[in-house]
Amino acid sequence: MFEAEADRFRNAGIRLGSDLRDTEFTLLDDVLSPFPVTLRNRALQMCRVYAHVYCFENSVREVVRERLEETYGADWWKKGVSKKIREKAESRQRNDAENSWLEGDAVDLLSFAEFGDLADIITNTWDDFQDLVPSQHWLRQRFEELEQARNLIAHNRLLLPGEFRRIEMYISDWNRQVGL
Repeated sequence: MFEAEADRFRNAGIRLGSDLRDTEFTLLDDVLSPFPVTLRNRALQMCRVYAHVYCFENSVREVVRERLEETYGADWWKKGVSKKIREKAESRQRNDAENSWLEGDAVDLLSFAEFGDLADIITNTWDDFQDLVPSQHWLRQRFEELEQARNLIAHNRLLLPGEFRRIEMYISDWNRQVGL
């Protein structure tokens, strides 16, 4: 009985199942179709690296939050993050609230910290991270280069293939170090 009903839905153009990949590609094609092929191809190249950097940055935030909560408990934001970074993040949060027409998902203050601030938080609380990261130099070098690439991505610049590989390598290094 279910198969017959499923066929009726399929025949009506309704997609069934969990084949989100095809659905996402179809939606992406629909959204990008007004633009020239060269722009669409570049956008698709950048989608992959954007997703990689997005996941990386947010996993770093999770590691920072988890480690500082372990050490400082519920008051980890005040005790584990410098005043300068806290004030900057709080200012960014206020700015978001004042511009409420632009909705975002960020609710906790760590999500308002800049990417470069994450390396500062880690090095400022080094005792909480030294078992994960080989050295502060290792961390800073990778995060500084990733931040530059991240900013190019955020400003819609096309990265060259070598930069894709460097980003993948640095994120792989981090993931290996933190056990992802």
